[in-house]
Amino acid sequence: MSDRTSIPRPTIKRLSLYLREIESQEAGGAVTVSSRTLGSALGITDAQVRRDLGYFGQFGQPGIGYSVKAMIPRLKSILRIDREWNAAVVGVGNIGRALLHYPRFTAKGFNIVGAFDVEDSIIGTTVGNCRVARIEDIPRLAVELEIEFGILCVPKQVAQEVADLLVTAGVRGILNFTPQRLEVGPAIDVVSVDFSLALEQLAYQVSEEVDGG
Repeated sequence: MSDRTSIPRPTIKRLSLYLREIESQEAGGAVTVSSRTLGSALGITDAQVRRDLGYFGQFGQPGIGYSVKAMIPRLKSILRIDREWNAAVVGVGNIGRALLHYPRFTAKGFNIVGAFDVEDSIIGTTVGNCRVARIEDIPRLAVELEIEFGILCVPKQVAQEVADLLVTAGVRGILNFTPQRLEVGPAIDVVSVDFSLALEQLAYQVSEEVDGG
């Protein structure tokens, strides 16, 4: 089995997609699933599926496929979602509120246990299942609530400052919904979600299809 640090990020991303597809197959009553089925669902080759899974040891049997019942817990274990993770939303604007009300986080093992903002009109109110606290309370509540992930939904100009506060508070990872590139050091993992960038890429792809058609 390969060292996790040597595994390509696209492979890790596809593992999540494999898990989603296998869970869908299970819901439909499937007992096994083939690499061809998984590859077709993701628009990649079955060889790529086998190569991705090969980083983590032996999966399935030739001619039989992968056991759905066995694959789901194994992929969850690889992705470290076979346990629960506590997270907090920082910035209770439109995106933050939507995330606090999103029901599937809990089903996936992510517990949103905290919410933070700077607006006096929001402080003390309950959004989703969380009572909104002041951003200044992050160091104290991060320990009290055992917060491991921070979900950053603040304005770009304060994103780095808030990220520094989260790092100081001991969070292990940040999901960044701001367009600001965060400098947090090698000990903290950051995943950025940039809606405007995604829309720009989509506009380009659609334009290419229209122009090329």
